[in-house]
Amino acid sequence: MEEKDNQEPGEDISPEILRRALKAFKKRLKLTSLDEDSRLGRGALSGGAKGVCAIQPPNQFPREVWEQLRRQGKLRSSSHGLYELPKTKK
Repeated sequence: MEEKDNQEPGEDISPEILRRALKAFKKRLKLTSLDEDSRLGRGALSGGAKGVCAIQPPNQFPREVWEQLRRQGKLRSSSHGLYELPKTKK
């Protein structure tokens, strides 16, 4: 029993579930970005719009999955329950 007490929450989540959750997150982010970019009233020269960078993760997976992905560095926590992909170094 002591071994389970020392484990971080979410360590029992399988890698397959984490992979599927990250794939679902990336798909939702892409679709949200495309939807935002296709809105009427936004011209090429309107400026100021930077697009979508953080979203609420898909609700098909529990919060523990998203927290585990955050701890692994595959997602970054933004404000108010939103997550984003970590910045890539160029």
